[in-house]
Amino acid sequence: MEENPYAAPESPAVVGIIGGDREDLRKVATAQKGILVCILIYLGMVVGSLILPQFVQVFQIAILIVGLVSMVFVFMLATRVYGTGLGIMLGILAIIPCLGFLILLMVNQRATKTLQDNGIKVGLLGAKTPV
Repeated sequence: MEENPYAAPESPAVVGIIGGDREDLRKVATAQKGILVCILIYLGMVVGSLILPQFVQVFQIAILIVGLVSMVFVFMLATRVYGTGLGIMLGILAIIPCLGFLILLMVNQRATKTLQDNGIKVGLLGAKTPV
C-alpha cells in the first residue's frame, strides 16, 4: 500500500519523556527555565545572607519562598521525566533548603540531557529554540 505523498510528515518520537509527545517536551523546557531562575535566586539569597548578616532572617524567609516555588517546578518537570511517584517525592524534598538546591541541580541536569537528546540547544537560561 502506498503512502500519501501530500500527507504532513510525522513528528519523530520524543526521547526521555514519559508522555512521549512534543507538547510534553515544550512543558519540560518551560519548567526547566523556572528551575534555572529558582537556582539563580537561591544562590543570590545565600550570597546576600553572607554579605549582609544583619538580614539573615529575611534571606532565610526568601529561601523558603523560593523552595516552595521550586517545589512546583520540580514536580512539573520530574513527573514528565522521572514519573509520578518520584516526581512527588522530589517535589516534597525540594522544600528542604540545602537538599532542595541539590535536587534542583539534579532535575535540571536531567532536563538538559532530555532536551539535548531531542535535538534542542540548551543555554544558560534553558532551551534556546522554541519547541
